[in-house]
Amino acid sequence: MEFICYHRDRPGSLPLRQALIEEHWSYMDRFEKELIARGPAFDAAREVPVGSVHVVALPDPAAARAFAFDEPTYQAGVYRDVLLRRWRNLLGRTMWEFPGGTEGEDRYLVLGLGQGQAVDLDPPANRDDLLAYGPLLSDDGGTWLGTAALLRASGPEAARAVLTPDAYASVEVRPWECGGRR
Repeated sequence: MEFICYHRDRPGSLPLRQALIEEHWSYMDRFEKELIARGPAFDAAREVPVGSVHVVALPDPAAARAFAFDEPTYQAGVYRDVLLRRWRNLLGRTMWEFPGGTEGEDRYLVLGLGQGQAVDLDPPANRDDLLAYGPLLSDDGGTWLGTAALLRASGPEAARAVLTPDAYASVEVRPWECGGRR
């Protein structure tokens, strides 16, 4: 089963986040084979991290909850909340297999929270800019709850355009970069 975990930072927690970066990376190293994508989300100026995204294949929802809530920076209080949802990897690849590489400041997280009828169940026709794409699902995988994408785009408006306009209760678009040890 695949899951997306989006830890959103608590305001003022940057010094604690920075102090625990090695512990965070060491924890994530334990899941190297299970990770599909990972990396920080940033404020609009791309200066301050505001969250951390991990897309991971794990055996079940209990393992996903343990992954999300045993993470050292979560345990230390860096994050204000956590979005954890089943997810389906419609591209069938990891971010490391993205043909456009893992470098560049033109990457975004797009997170659409669903309302009503399921939409965007298939990736857009032009997949060249998608690092990861798939539906957010209930724990049993039976109910569509939204769509999440990691992609390369010329700006936040272009990134937002990957989702059907006006089909979501809310859409969050954040600058994002591929993560891991530098």
